[in-house]
Amino acid sequence: MVGTHSDAPGGSQALHRALALVKAVGEADPLGLSAGAAAEETGLTRSTTSRLLRALAAEGFLDHDPGKGRWYLGPELYLLGSRAARRYDIADVALPLVRTLAQETGESAFLSALRGHETVCLLREEGSFPLRSFVLSEGVRFPLGVASAGMVFAALLDDAELDDYLRDDPLVPAWGPQHSADEVRRHVAITRENGYALNPGLVLEGSWGMGAVVFDRSGAPAWALSLTGVESRFKPARQPELGARLLEEAHALTLALRDSPRR
Repeated sequence: MVGTHSDAPGGSQALHRALALVKAVGEADPLGLSAGAAAEETGLTRSTTSRLLRALAAEGFLDHDPGKGRWYLGPELYLLGSRAARRYDIADVALPLVRTLAQETGESAFLSALRGHETVCLLREEGSFPLRSFVLSEGVRFPLGVASAGMVFAALLDDAELDDYLRDDPLVPAWGPQHSADEVRRHVAITRENGYALNPGLVLEGSWGMGAVVFDRSGAPAWALSLTGVESRFKPARQPELGARLLEEAHALTLALRDSPRR
């Protein structure tokens, strides 16, 4: 369920609710979302959902297909996204490195972005090995502590931040007991020791992954490079080799972004 920040006061609450609806509709792309499903996804009442959907459509942020009764992202978001891409899009810089990772390792390679307490996959490049994992693809989101990109970012939180994030085992209901607070802390400790994260089939049995962080110009963690594949391709003897390649490419991408023209 998309959070709506129901404790936010006044106009801020309305803003959070509207943004939650936009995110919910976006995550349903390209199938669109009915008003009822939008209300269920965001936890809003039907009347509030309908009112906000109409207001967002009037501003061009959403589109409505009366025949299908579904809502879609609107043209204003496309225009704003095109402008934002000139500043934030790193695909042109990252794609050659992601492609190199896939070609040299034979595994599927990815670039994910850090957005608050979750990661969003931006790029996917297939490797040559015929057996693949399809857990991750463009647009897929995982919370911190889930999958290799989420784990490598969780490992960069200080202990107090991590304890606060893991209070009451927030990951267990959706992701299972293998994502309990104690288990996440155990994997965080391993990640901190190695410098890269390992996901030993925690999201989907038999689908393994590894991830390394990429930093922005200010030195803050912002993106992650990762590899995924079947378990037989991530045996202990090969993990140091894959981890070293990930760290090399993550460092190279950090430097390339630092030296690229500001957008």
